[in-house]
Amino acid sequence: MSEPEPQAHVTLDAVARRAGVSLATASRALNGTTRVREDLRTRVRAAADQLGYIPNAHAQALASASSNTVGLICHDVGDPYFSAIAAGVMRAAAEKDLLVMLASTFREPAREIAYVSTLRAQRARAILLIGSGFQDRAWERALAAELEPYARAGGRVAVVSRHRSLRVDAVLPENRGGAAALARALLDLGHREFAVLTGPPSLTTVSDRLAGFRDELARAGVALPPERVVRGPFTREGGYAAARTLLARGNRPTCVFAVTDVMAVGALAAFREEGVRVPEDISLAGFDDIPLVRELSPPLTTVALPLTAMGQEVMALALREPRGPRSRMVRVGGEVVLRASTAPPPSLRRGSPPMGEGARRNRPSPVHAVHADLHLGAPGV
Repeated sequence: MSEPEPQAHVTLDAVARRAGVSLATASRALNGTTRVREDLRTRVRAAADQLGYIPNAHAQALASASSNTVGLICHDVGDPYFSAIAAGVMRAAAEKDLLVMLASTFREPAREIAYVSTLRAQRARAILLIGSGFQDRAWERALAAELEPYARAGGRVAVVSRHRSLRVDAVLPENRGGAAALARALLDLGHREFAVLTGPPSLTTVSDRLAGFRDELARAGVALPPERVVRGPFTREGGYAAARTLLARGNRPTCVFAVTDVMAVGALAAFREEGVRVPEDISLAGFDDIPLVRELSPPLTTVALPLTAMGQEVMALALREPRGPRSRMVRVGGEVVLRASTAPPPSLRRGSPPMGEGARRNRPSPVHAVHADLHLGAPGV
């Protein structure tokens, strides 16, 4: 019988579906752990053989030479948020003569797990996960099944953003606190009618930013009605479509918060097409402070994060020697930067707008990091 012909872009998810098992079971069966029944292990290996998923000779040859390779997996390197963090990772890696292999998952959980599996096969020195975790138990179990044996074998793992199930070193931007600070600054401008353009609720970054903003409004006695929370893809196009939907619903708010700057850029284009002036008719704010938003007309109010420094920090975590059964956490605070896209609502526009405590106008955010140690098993943030 001839050898099966390997198929292009075969993922672990495809193997699991062919074998009729979960992603976690497929991963355990292929990585050699003993927690899988023999009949399931046989089915998974047969499916992998049929699909050509098993590591080929070329990958095995690379394995012995890949100790200076770092795998960087992000949601979408075309997004300026991720490209800025990746730049920091690459700068830090270059100082150590390390090669960075970059992959975009496009927010597909199965693709992320498949990339991790590939990096394990090539024995990368470290694996960095850049971007929000998914609030999906099946994904969490499958990812842990890949990373735990990799870490036990000496591989290093570090992440940016909240991955509640992973007991690894992490750089955690203060998404919830930053969104709350932004809400306070916008309330101080006099706004009481808000809307939020948000992304997929399965992403922890989305849920944290929305929760922080909503909770701060509630503390001020301001409601955020469900019809004013509009979901869309975490992209410029998603922000554009969400803004169009918001306008079509009528009962226009005086201020809109887009949970990422990229969505805010799309919203600004939608408002402009509809003849809605920013900030004369609607104030608009984002989150991240990607370089582009300073050049918009008007420049965007946002929560500034030190993105490149975050990339350097996660690389540093991955290169530090482990300290037993403890994971390290670096918290990175953001700073509200008020720019010309926000102003007091039309009914209050008299003279100079008030400035909220803790907000700064047109000033960059400093790196504000607090280091803390967590025992394994401590609740995620």
